[in-house]
Amino acid sequence: MRAITFLQPQRLTFGNGCMAQAVEYLKSLPERRIHIVHSASMSAVADDIRRQLESSGCTVSTDCAGAGEPTIDAFNTALARARGFDPTCVLGVGGGSALDLAKLIAAFTRSDQRIEEVFGIGLLDSRNCGLVCVPTTSGTGSEVSPNAILLDEAEQLKKGVISPHLVPDAALVDPELTRSVPPTVTAYTGLDALTHCVEAYTNKVSHAMVDLYALEGVRLCARFLARAVANGEDVEAREGMSLASLYGGLCLGPVNTAAVHALAYPLGGEFHLPHGLSNAVLLPAVFRFNAEASPERHAMVAQALGVARRGSAMETARAGAKRLEELARECGIDTNLSSHGLERASVPRMAAAAMTVTRLLRNNPREITEQDAERIYEQCFGR
Repeated sequence: MRAITFLQPQRLTFGNGCMAQAVEYLKSLPERRIHIVHSASMSAVADDIRRQLESSGCTVSTDCAGAGEPTIDAFNTALARARGFDPTCVLGVGGGSALDLAKLIAAFTRSDQRIEEVFGIGLLDSRNCGLVCVPTTSGTGSEVSPNAILLDEAEQLKKGVISPHLVPDAALVDPELTRSVPPTVTAYTGLDALTHCVEAYTNKVSHAMVDLYALEGVRLCARFLARAVANGEDVEAREGMSLASLYGGLCLGPVNTAAVHALAYPLGGEFHLPHGLSNAVLLPAVFRFNAEASPERHAMVAQALGVARRGSAMETARAGAKRLEELARECGIDTNLSSHGLERASVPRMAAAAMTVTRLLRNNPREITEQDAERIYEQCFGR
């Protein structure tokens, strides 16, 4: 069994109402210049936190992460604002985009490096600013991962910074904060969490320590995702999906994702499809493709999704791919790329772009050529 390293926050809290503990944690810091980066939907929450912190003597600034996934330009602008405040700790409150932005701001606010220098694995020198993350969606698991993603608009491609310095000092997962998330966003983010878990378990570098989180995350998504989409006030479903998202995030550091995410990047980069939607579209097709290389592991995922064991592992795996399609439909997601404004003529361009995401493609259990990528994209039209 190969060696594996888990990098996790020093403090990880999970449970309804635990957001209050984030305020107490920040109040206890020796230096208390707190910069809050928040999603637009969390403006009222951020203001409430600011008031509580200021009443205890903290100096606080707030910055809205804006709509959509952060670009390099948006990051540089937000970083300039943060540097003007000179924080000792950054608090991220929001979805994955806000948390990724908060993580990068904490890493760069006192750094001479440029963001373009650190895309890739292990290129970030350090982080000399505190970092606390509170997710308000159940999807990316960014609150516990060493990853942060930005959109390079010039190249129309998402790029990742992967570094142990991006793991927060503290992460607090409060399912109560997800109850106001709209059904469509619940579906997209939940299918992102599911994809993290599926790809971690079927990954070429999968590991027994990660398998525990990955399979349980799949089970939780199978049980609770459609329920959370149908009724945002379903507390049990919200708790289950928050836990699934957390498990998926814990998988990202030691194992990471593979071809689904690599092929999803051009969909987000050029066509601005939401990340979770891109994953939902691609997951069944990639699952079928990869099952040829590791049918037993894909059969285990299928069973975690609720599929009964078939006559062979391959039959079970194929039923799992069908179940993934059904789950997306149950969540109200149209997985036909034509329905989202894409044309088949874009397939070669998308395939070429996806092949540049080598840090993820090398994890895939089956080698994917550019022609394979084109065939997978083609399967995502007209279903």
